Amino acid sequence: MMTSAPKAVLIYSGGMDSFTLLHQLRAQGYQVFPVSFHYGQRHAKELQVAAQVCQQLQLQHQIIDLRAIQPLINQSALTGDQDVPLADYAPDNLAITFVPNRNMILLSLAIGYAVNLGIEACYYGAHSGDHALYPDCRPEFVERMDELAQLANLQPVSLRAPFLHLNKTEILQQGLALGLDYSQSWTCYQGQTLACGQCSACRERLDAFARCGHTDPLKYQTA
Repeated sequence: MMTSAPKAVLIYSGGMDSFTLLHQLRAQGYQVFPVSFHYGQRHAKELQVAAQVCQQLQLQHQIIDLRAIQPLINQSALTGDQDVPLADYAPDNLAITFVPNRNMILLSLAIGYAVNLGIEACYYGAHSGDHALYPDCRPEFVERMDELAQLANLQPVSLRAPFLHLNKTEILQQGLALGLDYSQSWTCYQGQTLACGQCSACRERLDAFARCGHTDPLKYQTA
């Protein structure tokens, strides 16, 4: 007797973490419904990269335009006019990259999408490297949002963050083991043609590749 493949909604930014998670879920037999959001982020190139991957994989990909909310969240360097810090991740110099309430907003919509499709699981790629700086990537937040997702609708939805206790290097190791091509992902916070290689996101990515003994296939402005 044939059983249908399990289904999952995935918040797919186009970055390394969600790119890895997308392929892991597919390898586990899931039918994945990726959803991406344009909320006025300067690094909207990630959405182009996400769309290309989903087109190649013939996935039903939703890109939701939330740019109308940008004036409500523009005190972040990722959504406003402030410069993106060119430094390693650290709470004292990168609080400016926190987008107010971002994951609660995006998860709420993704969970609603799951309910609409009759899907019982919603995934996102929060990981331990973000815990110090971003409250909406911490275990406490994920646990509470999971509880709310069970209560907010007639159909309970399980919120899952498989990378919650992993760092970027450990996530990359899992993706490399799957043979993933990370030139199909985008990490840089700058809204430019090539990755800058200097912002915190680029630095964390490059450090992960170095720790894994691999060269990042993405092209950078600087060596």
